[in-house]
This record gives sequence, C-alpha cells and structure tokens, in this order.
Amino acid sequence: MRAMVANRANGFTLIEILVALFIFAIVGLMGTQLISRVSNQQVILSERGARLIELQRAMSILKRDFMQIQRRSIRDGYGDQQPAIQLEDDDLIEFTRAGWRNPLGQIRSELQRVAYHLDKEKHELQRYYWPVLDRSQDSEPLVQVLLSDVRKLEFNVVDQAGNVHSFWPQVSTGGQANGSALVAVIMKMETPPFGSMERIWEVPGG
Repeated sequence: MRAMVANRANGFTLIEILVALFIFAIVGLMGTQLISRVSNQQVILSERGARLIELQRAMSILKRDFMQIQRRSIRDGYGDQQPAIQLEDDDLIEFTRAGWRNPLGQIRSELQRVAYHLDKEKHELQRYYWPVLDRSQDSEPLVQVLLSDVRKLEFNVVDQAGNVHSFWPQVSTGGQANGSALVAVIMKMETPPFGSMERIWEVPGG
C-alpha cells in the first residue's frame, strides 16, 4: 500500500502532462513566429540593400553624364543639325557629354551623345548612347537599363535668367532658337521604396 502511494506521488497526472504539452506548444509557436519574422526582415533588408545599390549606381552615372555636358551640336541621320542639349519632353533629354573613355585607343571622339528616357510600359529608366556623334541613317543607339520600377521621371532645364523650362531649346517667334545658355538640369524621379527625389546638376560653362 505504501509503495503504491509513493509511486503516485513521484509521477505526473494526465492534467499536468497536458498543461506541460500546451506550454511547450505555445513556446514552440512563439519561437516559430519569431524565426519567421527575423527571416522576413532579413529578406526585406536584403532587397532594400540591393535596391539602394541599384539606385546609387544609376545616380552615379547620371551625375557623371550631366556634369560633363559639352556644347557640341550634332547632325542626325538626315543631316539636320541638332542642339547640344535637347529636351523634347519631360521624360526625355538628349545631350553631348565629354569623358567617353577610350582604353583601346580606337579612332573615335571622346565626346558621346547620350539620352535618358522613361519606358512607361516597363517602368525603366533607360540610358541611350550612340557610337558616333554625327549619325548616318543606320545609326542606332545602344540601350542601357539604369533603374527598374521607376514610376515618374521629369527633366527640366534652367537658363541664365533663372527660368525653368520643360522644353529646350526655346524658339522665338521668328523661328530661331534663343541665345540663352543653360546653367542647370533638374531631375525629379519617383521610385519605390524611396519615394520622390530631386537632383540638380550644374551645366559646365553655363
């Protein structure tokens, strides 16, 4: 009789076992949720880091191009002269830049014609560049995707008088381009997750 009482005193009742299992289940669930949250945060941080690197790279290329603008006009594929800086629409700008590196020593100019454009279907900021300045009819630009998931892109230019223009060059009533020089280019862009941003680059020799 005493042995039976001792065995019951040293064991666990069914209720105690169920309570212990319930506690272990709660702790396990909390641990799983914590691990899941940490894992999700790591994925978000990794994606955000990759996105930031992509944005910084695009901004670096933009800055390099705009800060090396040259006042060298070109001829298009039909032989018509085009201005050194051409802003046809709020999301399309074309200009001549210096500093086109030539490590292979090719027979070509170190000036380069480039353009920036927003592909509204793909939401891509695209950079166009031509292998020659004065083009022939078969001259086609090469396309470089600088930044994905761009929701809005707007370029404006500032002249010497401080006026902001969404088209350039400005044409007078007589059909001639005015002689005012540009001093800056303004870019406004909207891209997630960073939202809206604005950059201003001074045009050399303005």
